[in-house]
Amino acid sequence: MNTEILKLLETDSKLSVKDIADMLGLDEAAVAADIKAMEDKKVICGYHTMIDWDKVAEEKVTALIEIKVTPQRGQGFDKIAERIYNFEEVSAVYLMAGAFDFTVILQGKTLKEVSMFVSNKLAVMETVVSTSTNFVLKKYKDHGIIFDVEKKDERLAIIP
Repeated sequence: MNTEILKLLETDSKLSVKDIADMLGLDEAAVAADIKAMEDKKVICGYHTMIDWDKVAEEKVTALIEIKVTPQRGQGFDKIAERIYNFEEVSAVYLMAGAFDFTVILQGKTLKEVSMFVSNKLAVMETVVSTSTNFVLKKYKDHGIIFDVEKKDERLAIIP
């Protein structure tokens, strides 16, 4: 498995096989075969585009929900996670170590829509002990991408 290919694709999934081969000094056919093999093995799980939704007319609310659960005998955390990640609104589910068991990230159109999801779908699950919902107010960096940073001109002025 070529981790250099993975690092390049993680940074820019739009890179072509030719670009990757050129950057790494490898044969195009070998790079294409490596990528195909990693896709087949689900090492590469998909390709993602980062969008700054604050610059688009469509409003979105992102919430991080901390959930405490009581796992059922013989099913553990995996079954609970599966029930949660199958909801359309959920974009990520993480098993955590610490004060709570899961972090769930979801998006909705409004605060009310997110609140209704939590109260009608998550909190009522028989394994859920408690939830704590945190709303994202502003994104500064996501998936390694820095959002909306003003570039300062640090050049020195030349006075004739």
